[in-house]
Amino acid sequence: MRASVIQIAVDEGESVESRRRRAASMVRDQAGADLVVLPELWTTGAFAYEEFGQEAEPLEGPTYEAMAKAASDAGAWLHAGSIPEGDPDGALYNTSLVFSPSGDLAAVYRKIHRFGFDKGEAVLMGAGAELVTVRLPATTLGLATCYDLRFPELFRGLVDAGAETLVVPAGWPERRRSHWTLLAQARAVENQSFVIACGTAGTHAGVPQAGHSIVVDPWGEVLAEAGAEEEVLTVDFDPGKVATTREQFPALKDRVLGLQPPRRS
Repeated sequence: MRASVIQIAVDEGESVESRRRRAASMVRDQAGADLVVLPELWTTGAFAYEEFGQEAEPLEGPTYEAMAKAASDAGAWLHAGSIPEGDPDGALYNTSLVFSPSGDLAAVYRKIHRFGFDKGEAVLMGAGAELVTVRLPATTLGLATCYDLRFPELFRGLVDAGAETLVVPAGWPERRRSHWTLLAQARAVENQSFVIACGTAGTHAGVPQAGHSIVVDPWGEVLAEAGAEEEVLTVDFDPGKVATTREQFPALKDRVLGLQPPRRS
């Protein structure tokens, strides 16, 4: 299976429409890939909080339309990163869209863990509530976004739902880049799954981005890692390695905690 991870640069001064056209062109260029992945909030920048409301769009808005066509043109599964979604009830969400090679919408994931503590995304956006997996011909994807990477229980839930490849688009800052690579490898090892983590390059509202998109196998080995600048990271991997790893080292079968409600004394 071939994955193309598009580490697009999101710099100040470029319009959302220009970014949308550029991203669609980059996706179309990945014809031959089985799966293409874009990063989190690439239309606005993950730290451009004031733009979330201004640039929010309905689920089936202009980014939906552009990415559906790009997926169809490339003939690939497309995880289109995430967008600021404006719900009809007025709420905002950090929402991921996944498209099939025919351009049909295959899945929607609203980010569960919102970053910012008492400001930014945590205040401006609503939280998702559902774990989402997507069945591809060769593997089952488990969806998570950026700050979700710090919460292992979410990934355990995805594995319990059948996930074998964990896809994590992000707008991760450079100042915490060591956490990004460490956590991507940890989620791969503890869940015996592939992790495809797609970050952004550039600067979001004055916050330099980490880049360093990474693909990790179920043993925690890094199969490919990008640098800090805009690039497309392409990697071939064998989805069958998940089943082999889990059979050869059946740690997931030895789980005790989390499988049943705690006793009350």
